[in-house]
Amino acid sequence: MGKSSGSRLPLVQLKEQRRDLVVALQNRNGPVGSWELMQIAAIQQAISAFEDVIADLDAELELEAAAA
Repeated sequence: MGKSSGSRLPLVQLKEQRRDLVVALQNRNGPVGSWELMQIAAIQQAISAFEDVIADLDAELELEAAAA
């Protein structure tokens, strides 16, 4: 039995949402609106924040492992 979408990691969900928005924009004709760009930018900021936190946690774990 597969996992439900509710059990996915938030970072994965954000990346999928960003991809879906970009693909939707690529497949449509006409100008890109400021609302669409703001949505993609907001999602990208959230992704960057998640990745920064993950990098910080990884660095802390490496320091703890080196000290042990």
